[in-house]
Amino acid sequence: MVSDTSGTPSTDGAIGPVDYVLLEFPDQEPSGEGAAALADLVDSGIIHLYDVIAIRKDADGDVSGFEVSDLGDGVTGFAAFSGARSGLLGDEDVSEAGEILEPGTIAVLLVYENAWARPFVAAAQRAGGRMIASARLSADDIMHALEELDG
Repeated sequence: MVSDTSGTPSTDGAIGPVDYVLLEFPDQEPSGEGAAALADLVDSGIIHLYDVIAIRKDADGDVSGFEVSDLGDGVTGFAAFSGARSGLLGDEDVSEAGEILEPGTIAVLLVYENAWARPFVAAAQRAGGRMIASARLSADDIMHALEELDG
């Protein structure tokens, strides 16, 4: 059984595709604007958050993960997601994310389910189907391919 951040369980057993996003903030002070947009996605049921964690990479390259509530006063919007921890993310994920961060930055790592897909997945399961693969295509790759098709 999966529960969203409001505690509403999904009893149909269907889970939509699960993705992650790593958002880097070079000035180390992400505004609450991104957090507000994320809250809208959760509140509307478009996504279900599994994990939200902040990651810091200092000027020396040392990486640490911490709760988003500890980001500071300038980023209070993300504090609303404090405690969104399913256990899917671990120290290895924080280290791997830290490898691609620029020194002196802070990032927010999100793992989320595309909850909008649950009804479709559930219908496919009832029809005898099963989701056997899911992948995310990068926006840059799609934009490049579309430009190539137009040109």
